[in-house]
Amino acid sequence: MATKPTIDLTSVLANAVRGLRLSERVGALPNVASKRTRALKGRVKGAKAVVSLCPYCAVGCSTLAYVSDEGKLLDVEGNPDSPVSGGHLCPKGSAIFGMTVNEARWTTAKYRAPFATEWEEKPLDWVLDRIAERFKKTREETFVRNLPNGKRVNHTLGIASLGGATFGIEENYLLQKLMKTCGVVSVENQARI
Repeated sequence: MATKPTIDLTSVLANAVRGLRLSERVGALPNVASKRTRALKGRVKGAKAVVSLCPYCAVGCSTLAYVSDEGKLLDVEGNPDSPVSGGHLCPKGSAIFGMTVNEARWTTAKYRAPFATEWEEKPLDWVLDRIAERFKKTREETFVRNLPNGKRVNHTLGIASLGGATFGIEENYLLQKLMKTCGVVSVENQARI
């Protein structure tokens, strides 16, 4: 009994499509690239890829931040070597570049006085001093040494601390120690809200 020759239909079709040279055409016309188009280069061509971390939730997706020789951020994308996300980013993570390189983003401290309608720029030292003064004032006004039954508690319920999910374990440890030393009871270090 003689065997019939087999035809590899996939190869036949691939060769036929390749013969049409579709990548060189748009419709029936040839694809003619202008001098400008031929001179274009990718935005991250030659940039240094720096492994980083998404600043949002606590999942820990790795990113590649492409930086120019001058240190300018050119693009951010998911890191394909990440065991957590495999190079994928959620919508928030995909917007890292737009959040970072944005002309509308405030880069200085702003303050709006009570009942004011406009923001005013303030020096960072002024802002930090104001935060410290208000923290101290609130702590002194709400600090409880002893409960009415005489039990010593040394705490304040007038201040709460919410640590960021992008803090490292050391930063969260230091923040918690600072807050507990000041008597703050409400301390949360996982900001996945």
